[in-house]
Amino acid sequence: MTRIDSSNSSSSVSLMSTTALAKQLDIPVQQLFATLKDYGWIERHTDAWFLTPKGQFEGGDYRDSKRFGRYIVWPSTLEGHQLLAAIESNQRITAGAMRRYYPRLHPRQINRALAELGLQQHSILGWELTAFGKTLGGQQEESEDSGAFYVTWPHEIIDHPVIHRELSKQSDQIHGKRRALPGEPDLFGNEESTPSDCVGIDGHQLQSVLQMRVCDWLYLAQLSHAYQRSLPVEDLLQADFYLPMGNIYIDCWEADVSAHELSSRLRKRELYIHHGLRHIEISPDDVERLDEVLGRRLLSFGIRC
Repeated sequence: MTRIDSSNSSSSVSLMSTTALAKQLDIPVQQLFATLKDYGWIERHTDAWFLTPKGQFEGGDYRDSKRFGRYIVWPSTLEGHQLLAAIESNQRITAGAMRRYYPRLHPRQINRALAELGLQQHSILGWELTAFGKTLGGQQEESEDSGAFYVTWPHEIIDHPVIHRELSKQSDQIHGKRRALPGEPDLFGNEESTPSDCVGIDGHQLQSVLQMRVCDWLYLAQLSHAYQRSLPVEDLLQADFYLPMGNIYIDCWEADVSAHELSSRLRKRELYIHHGLRHIEISPDDVERLDEVLGRRLLSFGIRC
């Protein structure tokens, strides 16, 4: 979006969208949205951005367009605001720092996602930069304390369309059916994913968001897995996932299931115990700490992720 003139002001103050303001300040768009949120000028409700009283005091207002719906605009004089002028646009960030934009992703998940895209790779030394990652501005770093390798990235990488798309797919921020957004294009979400289209990164067609989260976690952890694998028993029952490495069965216990489905899952639990089969159960309460839960339970079976 470009600047627009306010017809309500006698001085014709030039107004610009948040996106245009970010370009004017020469900083990543997502960095500006996060900064305005940190300053308390805007806040997020459901799936849209809104001005706070503080943001209105700084001159923020709303405009409507047929293409983007309702969005926030700012006076051009805000370019010289001391708080915005203090933003460092040339700083480098790590996977841990990217959590500011994807708060529900653990740094390990972000590192694995960057590795899956070919930007870095994991070794006994840590995370090592690849030739492709170098083309996107990655720099190899070494911890002064532990000597472990890690990679830093230019802050602009958070606006890279592919990076943002892939991290958004794995973030809880995009789960749930989305409606048309009243505001600027959502830089913190992904309009393409809905629960009715639960496709894993590896192409598995899943039946629920919980299954999709588990499937993506296993794939990014580079653990070979089968989906809906039959149990090695006479009963015609299937585990949601099966890991050949370690012979481990994983089932997702959804919050709301039919009586028939519940009976089937209880029967599977009995068979796992009776035959001494390794199994893991994942509940909706585990989603917020999936990296910790799955990592710990797999480690108990001798698999380090």
